[in-house]
Amino acid sequence: MLKPILIIGIGNPSRGDDALGPMLIEQMEVLNLPGVELLTDFQLQIEYAYDLQGRDKVIFVDASVSGPEPCTFKRISPEEDNSYSSHALSPAAVLHGYQKLYGQPPESYVLAIRGYEFELGEGVSSQAAANLELAVTGLIDGLANASFGPLRVGFGVKLDE
Repeated sequence: MLKPILIIGIGNPSRGDDALGPMLIEQMEVLNLPGVELLTDFQLQIEYAYDLQGRDKVIFVDASVSGPEPCTFKRISPEEDNSYSSHALSPAAVLHGYQKLYGQPPESYVLAIRGYEFELGEGVSSQAAANLELAVTGLIDGLANASFGPLRVGFGVKLDE
């Protein structure tokens, strides 16, 4: 049976704080939350449009090289952007592909966790790990309450509508 919420962690575990998306997915996997499916990949591809079918909500999780700490949580819409190939797309471009193929996409968000060090072969920085813990807590609270309000007010995360 298809689960109504899909969370996709994006990032390269070999590039320091770029691992934040996949690390969030690892932490969420042990919780085995009902109604939540988890995926992870190095980057988004157009094929992810297929995975969005039949979902109520989709959350793309990625590291951010700038922006507020500990993270931002933003609702997104389909947008044709300057993603230059079908092998590395933005979340909005995946939604745009979905819209062209299937119609209105599910309610979608980006959870961008602030990272600091992205060098190949480096581990996750302590500051980014602390941001990850706050992001995980906020996301779990938001899912448990069937709302994303706690992400907005629970620890200062900005929700852009």
